[in-house]
Amino acid sequence: MKSKPRARKSQSAADKLALAQKHLRRVQIAWDDPTDWDDLSVFGFYCLEAAVEAAALHLRIKTSTKHWEKAEVAEMLHKKHALPDVSGLLIDLNDARKATTYGDVDAPDLDAEALASDIETYVEAVAALLSRSKEK
Repeated sequence: MKSKPRARKSQSAADKLALAQKHLRRVQIAWDDPTDWDDLSVFGFYCLEAAVEAAALHLRIKTSTKHWEKAEVAEMLHKKHALPDVSGLLIDLNDARKATTYGDVDAPDLDAEALASDIETYVEAVAALLSRSKEK
């Protein structure tokens, strides 16, 4: 029996940023010694995706449910809106997530502390973007 596809819940930029910040807390715990690569890769990936979506929603840029298209949006956000470039990191984290959850790809070589720092920097940049617009 085929089930009906569920409608996606509409979320605001602030909702997506809050989700990214929630995932960031898991990232901050996971990178420390000993590194929990399962949580770091999965929640790092979801954190960045939510942050990219928050920025895109805020700037009224169309997003996608496809992971690779979110990397393209991240690259465009970097080029046109001066956010840090996390497009390559999204691709690496997606591969790390697949390696962790499915085991069907090799995990990329990542530095846990640098990874957590880059993710945190991006979330802070998106928060600042949303905050600046509120002040105007």
